Amino acid sequence: MSKYNSSFSIKEWSENDRPREKLLVKGKNSLTDAELVAILIGSGNRDESAVDLSKRILASVGHQINSLGKLSVKQLMDFKGIGEAKAISIVAGLELGRRRIDEDVPQIQKITSSKDVFMVLNPLIGDLEHEEFWVLYLNNSNKILQKKQISIGGKTGTLVDPRIVYRAALDFGATSIILAHNHPSGSLIPSQSDKNLTQKLKQAGICLEIKLLDHLIITEKKYVSFADEKIL
Repeated sequence: MSKYNSSFSIKEWSENDRPREKLLVKGKNSLTDAELVAILIGSGNRDESAVDLSKRILASVGHQINSLGKLSVKQLMDFKGIGEAKAISIVAGLELGRRRIDEDVPQIQKITSSKDVFMVLNPLIGDLEHEEFWVLYLNNSNKILQKKQISIGGKTGTLVDPRIVYRAALDFGATSIILAHNHPSGSLIPSQSDKNLTQKLKQAGICLEIKLLDHLIITEKKYVSFADEKIL
């Protein structure tokens, strides 16, 4: 039997040291972050157990679960012992955790301020590594009829077709809209293209009698509102 089989296989460990068995016997709160990730990936590589591999992955992101959740499948596959299937398991597991947190956030049905918009959309786009453009569609009472992803871009921008924005507004019966997109760079300074697009969509809305109320740039922790800054 090779050293690998006797030293690194989780099956050879004491039962109390196996992450799955530990969860069953001692409960989920008894597991470390590395042990939880080890359950997701199932096995390690020829030199490391699943737990040791998980520790190395977590160390690469400063032991921050939030940072781990930002890694792509491709980035995870850079670690020896992490193939596509294991990488997908990690991404899917952390996405479920993120969605659980989203459900715990009080659901805002009516927009009364730019902060309300941030609370609604930050969980969706705040920590993305690429830009996404979203629109909130509102009725006369500023209640949310629908929130819709309009486009997905790269790290520095995304294209937006006004026809798509307002076609959806007509479909939903919206009387006003709020625009939002994220800046993966963390910058809250609107670019000239951000300002130009806002004015273009504002003018298109006037023709259809659908009011553009605001445009937010959202980052992981903060936001800037065009309406608050009086640049709408």
